[in-house]
Amino acid sequence: MAKFLYLYAGGQMAETPEAQEKAMQEWVAWFGTLGDSVVDMGNPFGAGTTVKNGGSSNGGASQLGGYSIINAESLAEAATKADGCPVLASGGSVEVYEALAM
Repeated sequence: MAKFLYLYAGGQMAETPEAQEKAMQEWVAWFGTLGDSVVDMGNPFGAGTTVKNGGSSNGGASQLGGYSIINAESLAEAATKADGCPVLASGGSVEVYEALAM
C-alpha cells in the first residue's frame, strides 16, 4: 500500500453560507466513500507565495486550493478514487501524486 497526495486546483468557492454548508456535506460524503484509505483529509490552502532564486512573489504559481492524503495500491487506483471529488463538479481538478518513501 502506498500513500498518494491529492492536490485540488480550480473550482468555485460557494458564495452563500447555505451553499458552503452544502459543499461541506458533499466533501464529507465523498471522504466517506473513501473509507479507511483516507490518511489525512487535509486542508484548504490560504494565502501563498512562490519562492524562486532571487526572490518571491505573492500568490502561489500553481493556484492549488488544498490537499488530502490517501492510501492506494497504485496510481491508477488512487486516480479512480478521486472520481466523484466535489471539486470536479465545480470545474476544478485533482492532481494525484505518489508520495515516495524515503
